[in-house]
Amino acid sequence: MNYILFDGPDREALLPFTYTRPVADIRVGILTIREKWEKYLGLTTSTVTEEYLSGKWPMVELEKNIFILGNVLPTDVLVEKIKSLEVQQSLYANDELIAFCVEEGEEPDLDVFLKIEVEATLIKHTWSIFKENGAQIQADFKLLTEDQISETLSDTNRVIGGGKVFLEEGASAECAIFNTKGGDIYIGRGATVMEGSIIQGPFALCEGATIKIGAKIYADTTVGPHSKVGGEVGNSVIFGYSNKGHDGYLGNSVLGEWCNLGADTNTSNLKNNYAEVRLWDYETEGFARTGEQFCGLMMGDHSKSGINTMFNTGTVIGVSANIFGGGFPRNFIPSFSWGGSAGFTEYKTRKAFEVAEKVMSRRKIDFTEEDESILKSVFDQSEKWRNY
Repeated sequence: MNYILFDGPDREALLPFTYTRPVADIRVGILTIREKWEKYLGLTTSTVTEEYLSGKWPMVELEKNIFILGNVLPTDVLVEKIKSLEVQQSLYANDELIAFCVEEGEEPDLDVFLKIEVEATLIKHTWSIFKENGAQIQADFKLLTEDQISETLSDTNRVIGGGKVFLEEGASAECAIFNTKGGDIYIGRGATVMEGSIIQGPFALCEGATIKIGAKIYADTTVGPHSKVGGEVGNSVIFGYSNKGHDGYLGNSVLGEWCNLGADTNTSNLKNNYAEVRLWDYETEGFARTGEQFCGLMMGDHSKSGINTMFNTGTVIGVSANIFGGGFPRNFIPSFSWGGSAGFTEYKTRKAFEVAEKVMSRRKIDFTEEDESILKSVFDQSEKWRNY
């Protein structure tokens, strides 16, 4: 059987993160959604996504194919139902298409397919990422560590509660406090927890990532691969290759890849009047209700903030933006913006690409022509909002 993950109708609601990746490559919990499906299925997947992304994430079609919605989270029950699908059968959850099975080259007429109702959890909004993160850390923890043996945790550390602290090969932690009363703690391959850190579970530190000296990490937080985090962080998801290396608060937030928060950058996650947070909505091109009282910063790939930057509650920043200076910048900052509370200008692609190449080369990763092409497309798509 061949499995293909498709973006589905919620792609725009998940911008700015889906500007630079398929929906399935959003990280929630320890793993990305794609990595979860591939673990459960025991097979690799391909993707149906936007044309400008399809060079990096192509679709592979075989004789018999099952298409799975890219923002649905797998469970044992759902995976078994999907595996059992036959040609011209489909799965729906609350009238939303979750999966269907077709033969190669067949143009699906879903109206004539046999419809099977299932229960499923979907990542439908950007804030769903941090809201579902604690439960997904626990689900991924079980998936990754069941029947596995943890590396030995140094006796310089203190563990509180009856949960587990699992260390992959090459992981290290010294003189840290791990509180597992609320959930388990996962330390990935080659990851490091430095001295004096205090961490509450559920928590995930992915491969090659670092928690810096004296950090305070609250529950339901994920630090993605090769990221560095210091200061105070709560219920946030950092996709990977991003840094919040210094003091400052990050709460109820999501950072994409290749982001950097300058020293003492702070995010507000609660309005002074305790009102519901509104976030920029790329579909309606206005600020939309979230139904949430706590919501901080949504920052797309390759964006940066300078030292002492202050972000208001419910700030959305696009891709390749550079924010700096005193005061509070506005709550929606389009992709390829340069400036701060005093105003913005357009961040020229030539300069943005130079920075991206330097940042990625530090991690020994090439900034490819394909990467450049994707960012050029994002620049063009976001032009209408850069009306400074």
